[in-house]
Amino acid sequence: MPTPEPGECPQALTTLPEPARAWREKVRDFCRRSVAPRARAMDVAGRLDEGLVKELFDEGLMGIEIPEVYGGSGGDLFQVVLAIEEIARHDPAAAVFVDVQNALVVSALLRHGSGDQKRRHLPRLAGGQVGAYAISEEHAGSDAFALETRAEQRDDGFVINGRKRWITSAAEAGLFLVFARTETGPPGAAPGLGAFLVDRDTSGLSIGEPVPKMGIRASSTCEVTFDGVRVDRGSLIGRPGDGGVLMVETLDIGKLGIAAQLVGLADGALTHALRHAEEREQFGTRIIDFQGVQFPLARTAAELEAARVLLYNTARLLQNGAPQAERIKATSMAKYIASAVAERAASQAVETLGGAGFAGEHPVEKLYRDAKIGSIYEGTSNVQFKTIASLLTRRRDGTGARPDREHPRNDSEFRKG
Repeated sequence: MPTPEPGECPQALTTLPEPARAWREKVRDFCRRSVAPRARAMDVAGRLDEGLVKELFDEGLMGIEIPEVYGGSGGDLFQVVLAIEEIARHDPAAAVFVDVQNALVVSALLRHGSGDQKRRHLPRLAGGQVGAYAISEEHAGSDAFALETRAEQRDDGFVINGRKRWITSAAEAGLFLVFARTETGPPGAAPGLGAFLVDRDTSGLSIGEPVPKMGIRASSTCEVTFDGVRVDRGSLIGRPGDGGVLMVETLDIGKLGIAAQLVGLADGALTHALRHAEEREQFGTRIIDFQGVQFPLARTAAELEAARVLLYNTARLLQNGAPQAERIKATSMAKYIASAVAERAASQAVETLGGAGFAGEHPVEKLYRDAKIGSIYEGTSNVQFKTIASLLTRRRDGTGARPDREHPRNDSEFRKG
């Protein structure tokens, strides 16, 4: 943000310029019309409504940063954050669906793809094709570089063999961004990873049934197997060995997307709690007038505001090209804080509603279940602490672990796979 002139009062980080406000209102109106009415049914069914998926594309929410020349909305990263936050206020599962598409698959293509790859894939991703991001494996969770899926180089391309787990949006995806080892060597070595764009109908690629989950049930999570999957050289983003750098840089944006989802979830939970507290009467008065109800909600509101300020500040850091170490530290902090606030806000909302909040027919029961994954996927809270600590240590004495080896993953990560 520009430095204010002497005597000029700077705007708050949460004060949005007019284009951003208009975008947020557009998304908010869409969510009221199309997301909120479907959220409970999708949670019960354990899948996204096909009509909603189509509307998300029609509204430009699945290609926010894709340039208009490719059929996208021509927006920016901050608009991605605002959209995810707004959708999550009503349904975090739908928000994750939008998040993976924009913050991971599209983001990787825009920032690292070749001209041919952009021309081929971006119009599809803007026009109806769902993308999925495939890293996680049975033994490659928090340590993403330990993956065992391999891409053997052939004269005419590569042959991929391996198995991915916890791949979000796999049931709907038509395109997978797959990370595989392109060189032999011990698992855990950062070099030798490749990132490949693989179409769903490629021979040898198979998708398992969605995994039942405690929360974000409408977001599909599947195992994806690669059995002799042949891809040409044009499917590789960059060069063999560039996948590690792409992974680290893309997952910074991925953590930002998850932080936005969790801030939105917390906002939705607080909104439900306040509405109930203002309407519910006990002992002849509204329960919002009791200090025992007021103070916990006041604390929730303060924590939510802090998480949102950190989220928006981090989004601007990434959008304005902050150094890598600063990006990694900021996104780890934003993700951790947002996950902690979301859990507390959802829990407080259930307590405020009492029995009604515990019952399945009220949205806060779902938000409570949805909140738990926030401290697990996109790197557990402990992994975020390790990442932050390594960068703080390096700042003080010039040592510390390399940021790319600290980048978080988790075996139980459902979000991007």
